[in-house]
Amino acid sequence: MTIKRFFPLRLAAVLWFALAVWLGTAGSAYADSIAVQRASLQADGNGWNLDARFDFDLNSNLEDAVNKGIPLYFTTDFELSRPRWYWFDEQPVSVSQSIRLSFQPLTREYRVSSGGLQLGFSTLKDALSVIKHVTSWHVIDRNEVHVGETYNASVRMQLDVALMPKPFQIDAVNNRDWNLASDWKRFTFTVTERAK
Repeated sequence: MTIKRFFPLRLAAVLWFALAVWLGTAGSAYADSIAVQRASLQADGNGWNLDARFDFDLNSNLEDAVNKGIPLYFTTDFELSRPRWYWFDEQPVSVSQSIRLSFQPLTREYRVSSGGLQLGFSTLKDALSVIKHVTSWHVIDRNEVHVGETYNASVRMQLDVALMPKPFQIDAVNNRDWNLASDWKRFTFTVTERAK
């Protein structure tokens, strides 16, 4: 009689514990996620530029890492696809760009760099505000799309640990604090006319 009562109680305790762990993990994952607030395409002389806004905060471990001189890389991915009933989806565009965030202890300055461009900021908040707003990024050439067609556009941002120094890549794999990413933000894009 005692054994029969013991197993259901133990099973209930295990299920409650598993639920608490799952909710705790889901809550921390949500807190460390990147939200895509908006994304749109604007025509330019040679095609279309992406304008996107992201929202996130660095957790204390990531902020501490930056302040100790460890650079962080934020990679934005953009994809354009068009469904085809007779074959796999056409994917005319798949591009990425990375932005490096670093701190220079001697000058007490945060630096944001991408390609050959480098900007300096006195506060981490100011540096992050630039990273959170992707603007005028040329993602589509006019010869890659067809007038009158509707495409599925997708954009996301993530902390790219693959670009970090090797010792930190290993730590990042085992440390949840280094997981910072958005889901894909998807929207449709109809080519009404060629970019002029």
